[in-house]
Amino acid sequence: MRTKIKEYRARYNLTQEDLAKKVGVRRETVLFLEKGDYNPSLKLAHDVAKALNTTIDDLFIFEENETEED
Repeated sequence: MRTKIKEYRARYNLTQEDLAKKVGVRRETVLFLEKGDYNPSLKLAHDVAKALNTTIDDLFIFEENETEED
């Protein structure tokens, strides 16, 4: 999964800490989200998208796993 969180944070001049406070998580969670190392719950994805004035679909890019076995 890739995200545009960092890009949107920059638009609104928000630090990771600022965004974390807005959505009620730790700064490290925002860091992991930005790096694609953490798959958020639907509620967290919604809260982050709302805090950044965008949609979940625009903020999170879900990629299909090409190495997936049938």
